[in-house]
Amino acid sequence: MTLRLVTSSLLILSAAVPAQAEDPAAYPAHKIRMLLPYAAGGGGDVVGRLLADRMGKTLGQSIYIENHTGAAGTLGTQMVATSPNDGYTITVGGMTTHVLAPAIYPKLPYDPIKDFTTIGRVGTSSIMLVATRNFAANDINGLVALAKKGEPVQYGSWGVGSTGQFCAEILMQQTGIKMDHVPFNGIAKLAGDLLGGHISLATLDVATATPLVKDGSIKALAACGERSPSLPDVASYKEQGVPFDRNLSWAMYAPAGLAEPIAKRLSAALKEALGDDQVKQKLLALGITPQFVPGEEQRDINARDIAAWQQVAKDAGIEIK
Repeated sequence: MTLRLVTSSLLILSAAVPAQAEDPAAYPAHKIRMLLPYAAGGGGDVVGRLLADRMGKTLGQSIYIENHTGAAGTLGTQMVATSPNDGYTITVGGMTTHVLAPAIYPKLPYDPIKDFTTIGRVGTSSIMLVATRNFAANDINGLVALAKKGEPVQYGSWGVGSTGQFCAEILMQQTGIKMDHVPFNGIAKLAGDLLGGHISLATLDVATATPLVKDGSIKALAACGERSPSLPDVASYKEQGVPFDRNLSWAMYAPAGLAEPIAKRLSAALKEALGDDQVKQKLLALGITPQFVPGEEQRDINARDIAAWQQVAKDAGIEIK
């Protein structure tokens, strides 16, 4: 009886030890899970798989992918937040999951700052303001002039609370024009209706917009964010007189409380991956400019950006209940 009690007590104590009690110097001792809140084949999924492959070679362990979609990426992101903080669950988050979500979800089930260890920035991207070839404006000045004539202007985005909607709201707030938002169920449907002429103006991610602009199917009026290397001839908002110059970032995260040696190992592997020429070219093809920023610095940037975008959401009345 005594032996059984001792054995049971040891098992209970063992289960109570935090996951990070594993010797950080031995990390990684087995394969790592990259839990992505995106559908397989989508832009975020492609980015994650690209980094997983390259970082796995550096770390000496395979990184496998799990896709968990839902609630605009917040479902899978919450799963990461509640995973063990042992370095064996990581994710790649975009603007929506870690910056815009807290601005539009009053009951977000995770804190994008406190519930994560930021490993580092992956890169930045832009959102393109695009239109059909026969749209009456070719740039922001032309769009503003059109809207101020009193003609109704509609634009499409890939959903309420999307980065595309936020970029359009920024434009309206800074120029004083009015445009009616038409939310679509996904970016593929939006692009299809734009090509079909069912809507004349839209916001698209760079990866979707680039081939359509280059082959002349649509035209680009402006880049929300920085000028994109994928479409270098398209001037940014700021270059066209709209005071907006915030980066739209992708970053890598792990659950909060990750042991510092493990965080540094992952950060170094990410930095090395982003320095690989093949990785660079593939990210650029997706409309993402590779740009490593250390975890703590990116964490502070996220905190500042959340506050700024919350104000945009408040002024525009964007909220998902």
